[in-house]
Amino acid sequence: MEFKWQGVMPALTTKFKGDDTLDLEYFEKNIAAQLQAGVSGLILGGTLGEASTLTNDEKITLIKTATTCAEGKVPVIMNIAEQSTKGAVTAARTAKQSGASGLMLLPPMRYKATSRETVAYFKAVAAATDLPILIYNNPVDYGIEVTLDMFEELLKSCPNIGAVKESTRDISNVTRIKNRFGDRLKILTGVDTLALESLLMGADGWVAGLVCAFPVETVAIYALARAGKVAEAVELYRWFLPLLELDINPQLVQNIKLAEVATGLGSEAVRPPRLPLEGAERKRVLGIIERGLRERPEVPPYKDLLD
Repeated sequence: MEFKWQGVMPALTTKFKGDDTLDLEYFEKNIAAQLQAGVSGLILGGTLGEASTLTNDEKITLIKTATTCAEGKVPVIMNIAEQSTKGAVTAARTAKQSGASGLMLLPPMRYKATSRETVAYFKAVAAATDLPILIYNNPVDYGIEVTLDMFEELLKSCPNIGAVKESTRDISNVTRIKNRFGDRLKILTGVDTLALESLLMGADGWVAGLVCAFPVETVAIYALARAGKVAEAVELYRWFLPLLELDINPQLVQNIKLAEVATGLGSEAVRPPRLPLEGAERKRVLGIIERGLRERPEVPPYKDLLD
């Protein structure tokens, strides 16, 4: 398997049963749908994966299960979101020992590190592993921006840092990164509602959320855009946008799990303190999902367009 930071890489939800244990049956079913649609990798334990609520043993189980399901066809990437450098280094080593073939790395959690501290943190983790690393740059939600100058320093000394999950919400940042680093730093858009725009500006891939419920449509948009079939990609994206907006919401986990229920790819069980949606907000979200399913378009052939 050749590792490439490109294509659609779903940020998978973690499936739970009613008794708050892992639901590996639904987890495996969802992965099968992702692979059938043509995703390029599987990302575990991110925000959508309810990472902060998972035990170390559960993370290991998810990695091993996903690796078995992937059968070497696509890389399995584990998210690292820790409070200390020591904890992040340990998590990175554990991920590799468990079978992960790549890492997505967030800045330190809780403590708002300075630029110097953030760079030192990333360097320490990168030096502790030979796994390929995707830096998750999301200052909107996590309060720390990884600037171009910080990336410049990281790329000089960390050859295994190869990509950024670009979630600044600034679409022009795709061009800035391309102008500064060319192909040395691959770009995976991390905001569902800016996905097509980012791909058309040169992003190499898409770390997607609604793909958990709609894998075929997500991969098709990527493939059509990359192949220059822009009109077809735009038409599909316009249908998809109301659903994609469910990802840019504090309750994105609950929203996307409801969408997974609607498409038969999951349950709405979440781990407390999260609770399933109720009342007017639940009705609103279900209305968006039901309309999306009712108006779901036929997807143009796309698999032959994939790299």
